[in-house]
Amino acid sequence: MEAELEEIEFLALSSNRVEILQLLSKEARTRRALADATGASQATIGRVLQDFEARSWIERDGREYVATPTGRLVADGVTEMLDVFGVERKLRAVAEYLPTDALAFDLTYLADATVTTPSQTRPNAPVQRVLDLLRDADRVRIFSHAFNEQSLSVIEERTTAGEQRFEGVFSRDVVDALAAESGLSRRLGSLLETEHAEVRISEREMPLAVTVADEVVHVLLRDENGVLQASIDSDHPAVREWADETFSQYWREATPLDGSDLRTD
Repeated sequence: MEAELEEIEFLALSSNRVEILQLLSKEARTRRALADATGASQATIGRVLQDFEARSWIERDGREYVATPTGRLVADGVTEMLDVFGVERKLRAVAEYLPTDALAFDLTYLADATVTTPSQTRPNAPVQRVLDLLRDADRVRIFSHAFNEQSLSVIEERTTAGEQRFEGVFSRDVVDALAAESGLSRRLGSLLETEHAEVRISEREMPLAVTVADEVVHVLLRDENGVLQASIDSDHPAVREWADETFSQYWREATPLDGSDLRTD
């Protein structure tokens, strides 16, 4: 393993080496083209190409250089490693709150995800993020162990106005909590009366709070005490596929909620 680690170190110590190898793995280039693409000096380009030729990672064809099959293998491996570390850095601050057992997809799909955390000026930023998504979405689906008043209000207003289609699956505790408060119960009852909304109750444990707003999947992240710490959302197709399948499973097994089941004062 030591020899392999030395090769990794060789590349990692120079961003020029990584970039040049990635460029040559895609197409043949001259030294001038490499200098223009990287901003590196001709002397640096020369040293890098010499080192790569010594490792048989590239070959020369006239004035152009191109990666060999093993060079492309190394370039692909380095690119994958960089992608992994890019995702890790993005998720590092919220890693301890990620319900990884329930997120049945490769975390690398979150490379372009939006991570939202509270701040002194925006302590409610994760909730505000989902509210923004709800206000813009034509179709919303939720499977969750929680349903905050603000989200309920936005969804109720938009569905009753005919601006949104809503389907939600919630744990029984959520529905009982909403029904116990007259104001929230009335809003939920109003939501159920529209032809654009349907709510179901799940008797299963629901470890997640997931909102699918059109093409975006949003997940609220809480600590072990249930305190909201962050949110993450993504429009990656694989994340959306996971959310679609998980929602459908909860939906099939859940019981429809009728307005008559709610207590009103």
